[in-house]
Amino acid sequence: MEILEKDEYYMELALQEAQKAADIGEVPIGAILVIEDEIIARAHNLRETEQRAIAHAELLAIDQACREKEAWRLEGATLYVTLEPCAMCSGAIVLSRVSRVVYGAADPKGGCAGTLMNLLQEERFNHQCEIVAGVKSEECGGILSSFFKKLRDRKRKEKEERRKEL
Repeated sequence: MEILEKDEYYMELALQEAQKAADIGEVPIGAILVIEDEIIARAHNLRETEQRAIAHAELLAIDQACREKEAWRLEGATLYVTLEPCAMCSGAIVLSRVSRVVYGAADPKGGCAGTLMNLLQEERFNHQCEIVAGVKSEECGGILSSFFKKLRDRKRKEKEERRKEL
């Protein structure tokens, strides 16, 4: 699908949400939900902070948007997310009737918007989403790569320090 100029703008805001997650030690994924060019919700991963498996950025944004709109149907909404949605998030996207999903980095191990599988356009469901992939993909992938590199470096350093203590 076609990348619109506003897609890059909103993805930049999703990246800002991802940075908030990184700043608190969360996997840096951010989401922005927009209806008619109005930001209805913004969220970032809180899974580690809240120790809740469902505290993914997409689910938090969808939940916030439903509360804001006082409706479970988010027809006409576009969800911007820095990483391709997983199966759980894709299910919530379909069930909440989000019309369009724009994501940055593909997720080869868990992406369910076309990489590993495509739940967002599964014809057996009663709703399908338009998908726009790869918006600001280098920036979105870069923040994730940097986060995981720092995490691996920290774990390696801790392991070396434990070895020295023995």
